[in-house]
Amino acid sequence: MKSVEEGSATPTQFTYDPRRWWALIGFGIAVLIVSLDNAILALAVPSLAESLSPSPTELLWIGDIYSFVIAGLLITMGSLGDRFGRKKLLVIGSVAFAILSVVAAYSPTPEALILSRALMGAAGATLMPSTLSLIRNTFPDPKERTFAIGIWTAMAAFGAGGGPVVGGFLLEHFWWGSVFLVNVPIIVIMLVIGLFSWRESKDPNAGPVDILSIVLSLVGMLAVVWAIKEIAFQGPGFIVGWGALFIGAAILVAFVKRQNSLEKPMINMSLFKNPAFSGAVASQLISIFALIGCTFFLAQLFQMVLGDSPMQAAIKLLPAELAGLIAGPLAAKFIGAWGRRNVIGGGIFVGAVGLFGVASTGGEGVWLISISLLLIGFGIGLALTGAADSVLSAAPPEHAGAASAVGETAYELGAALGIAILGTILGTWYYLNVSIPAGLTESQAAKVHESLPEAIEVSHEVSPSLASEMLTSAHAAFSSGFVVVCVVAGVICLIGSFVAFKVLPSKSEEVQHVAGH
Repeated sequence: MKSVEEGSATPTQFTYDPRRWWALIGFGIAVLIVSLDNAILALAVPSLAESLSPSPTELLWIGDIYSFVIAGLLITMGSLGDRFGRKKLLVIGSVAFAILSVVAAYSPTPEALILSRALMGAAGATLMPSTLSLIRNTFPDPKERTFAIGIWTAMAAFGAGGGPVVGGFLLEHFWWGSVFLVNVPIIVIMLVIGLFSWRESKDPNAGPVDILSIVLSLVGMLAVVWAIKEIAFQGPGFIVGWGALFIGAAILVAFVKRQNSLEKPMINMSLFKNPAFSGAVASQLISIFALIGCTFFLAQLFQMVLGDSPMQAAIKLLPAELAGLIAGPLAAKFIGAWGRRNVIGGGIFVGAVGLFGVASTGGEGVWLISISLLLIGFGIGLALTGAADSVLSAAPPEHAGAASAVGETAYELGAALGIAILGTILGTWYYLNVSIPAGLTESQAAKVHESLPEAIEVSHEVSPSLASEMLTSAHAAFSSGFVVVCVVAGVICLIGSFVAFKVLPSKSEEVQHVAGH
């Protein structure tokens, strides 16, 4: 079978790996694990709060430290995979992830759970760039590769969608730690498939590992994301946060300058001059920022305001995830018909419409919420598939790991910032709008002012009538804050859609680019 490979003007004879579809199943399970972990955790927040009694700050760290560490290490892990072997790194990371999942499940304190989640993030950083870069080398045919990326994205959506259902079942029958133990049998299945079907690949001309580049990328990224989180949580007057942001940005500038000076850099910075690459990376960040930010807090609203069980909340969230599951494979056909720009920009726009729809419900009204979640899941699913395909197509095969890592860094950074920034907006709105009834002690009033989980805890300490008055105000403040969060996320998506249409190349420009090479 012959086809025209991107960047080639003549037909290319592709060599088709007979195990490639089995390999794709293994890749899909790997990315499923990463998305499953975050999706389950969103439902486990109330159980965690009751069992471990974390402070609001600790609760936010439990939710986003995993994504922050992944974001800090993805570039390093992608580069190491290019140098030492992507399959090797994927296997090592998977085994470590399974072991750390057991450690997280039995964490006795919030601090221990935060630490174990951070280490899980370090292991998880090997999974996503390794699988996506292996797809680049397992599927040399662009049409098959786009379809494979669609399946890969769909598996991520399946993890996000199946996660709440699995998590809801586990939380209703077992303790919160069971949501981490479920990773272990999934990883075993993945390794059984992967060890016989994955083919090792790496950059044959990769240079030596540059330790200074690794340190600069890790420290710079962690400093920036920590600073953004703390400024958002502490307020714009938090001087330490601004200092960390300045230092982190300066370190990342030094990282970029070093990459431009190296003969064999961790990342070829010239990739960012390609609008198909840089625009797709930005689209990934914006899309997942909105999706994770919405579903993370919607799961809490269902349980803590509407009184749903974890399983009921999971079922209500399913439309978004099922729509994403469908959108992944369909994106390949849409890209072929309309081009990546229209699929990415249009997908983000549809997601924005869904976010405004959820905002209009205030969290109530099952049918309207379901329709809105369908729009969010389908639109963001299209955008993420198109963006991942654009990132890989813009990068040469030998740099697939580093290029994938940049895209996945945007993905994880968007997830972390979605929880941190939108969570801070929600928390600030709640603080400013909750009413403290007379009859509470000073410490009880402070807790009610702090967060809804703490208000629920205080409600068990006071009379039923006082608890009812207090929770009515707390629920109203949280619900109205959630509406604000959805509107903010929707506006950001509208801006992202506009930028995608302006920056990304059209389908005709993509064809000209191929013909010109």
